[in-house]
Amino acid sequence: MARIKAAVCHEFGKPLTVEEVELRAPENGEVEVKLSACAICHSDISYMDGGWGGSLPAVYGHEAAGAVTSVGPNVQGVSVGDRVVVTLIRSCGGCPSCSGGHPYSCETGYDGDQGPLKTAAGGKLHQAMACGAFAERVVVDQSQVVIVPDDVALDAASLLACGVITGIGAVVNAARVRAGEDVVVIGAGGVGLNAIQGARIAGARRIVAVDMSEGKLAMAREFGATDGVLATSADPAKEAIDLLGRRADWVFVTVGSAKAYDQAINYIGRRGNIVLVGMPHTGQSSSYELGNLAAWSQGMVGSKMGNTVIKRDIPWMVDMYRQGRLKLDELISKRWSLDQINEAIADTKSGSAKRNVIIFD
Repeated sequence: MARIKAAVCHEFGKPLTVEEVELRAPENGEVEVKLSACAICHSDISYMDGGWGGSLPAVYGHEAAGAVTSVGPNVQGVSVGDRVVVTLIRSCGGCPSCSGGHPYSCETGYDGDQGPLKTAAGGKLHQAMACGAFAERVVVDQSQVVIVPDDVALDAASLLACGVITGIGAVVNAARVRAGEDVVVIGAGGVGLNAIQGARIAGARRIVAVDMSEGKLAMAREFGATDGVLATSADPAKEAIDLLGRRADWVFVTVGSAKAYDQAINYIGRRGNIVLVGMPHTGQSSSYELGNLAAWSQGMVGSKMGNTVIKRDIPWMVDMYRQGRLKLDELISKRWSLDQINEAIADTKSGSAKRNVIIFD
């Protein structure tokens, strides 16, 4: 067992502790990756705060990139030295979802308590979301990694592991937005900005960002929003409809807020759809007038990780980035060391950051 530094959560709602832990070597079908960068996602924070429960102690972090340092038996298509994005999308390849082309919904469970991590004393240490990437190294299944070219910086590449694919994928995979359609994005954080980029790439006619912050709305325009509406205004839905000149075809809710879901229905018109991207804490719910949904042929669709097939979608997004058509570097608000992770989490919670990234030596 190798010794590495990791940020460990021992109690929900408390600061992480940077400490030495044990990481076993890769086994059948697994790869070890020495990380260069791991971004902080609000999903990590929800878990750390106890919003979704889970096993403790745990190592969170799931938006990472680095270089392969070791491979286990029967690994194909990945070699030592390859630069890779590390995702939480672990797929078995054989269940009905994987066989049907939906690996992001793999039905084969994973027990992070039995993963490659142990405490320094050899005790249980949960590998959260099959990644545990707030650590110097990870051991993950080969299905979770995608090779990236040498000319793509790994801090930028790390964003492709979650925030970028979740936002863009919600638009191009889950919704399949068509050129000329009108889009509203509720929440202009990391995922919301990428939903805006996805709508721009898809050729949406107008893209209205809705957020609590004027600063976030300004950022949204930089990423492709045509208009911005403050969520704190008297009637944000009416403002958005006035800007569009009609009701929206698509509303993407990218924040984990039940209130945002309650309000989403107000933006869409006949045959309009709500795409559920943000994940509220367990137990939260919203309600809708069912007769109106039926009468107006409206719909709702969930989008997990942007319905992303990582071996297909990440190379496409990398190519878009290399052409200058997809912003990645601009998503990084600040870079932090692993020892600064609690400060980086606090900054992320403040709502001012697009993405904070932990950089490893």
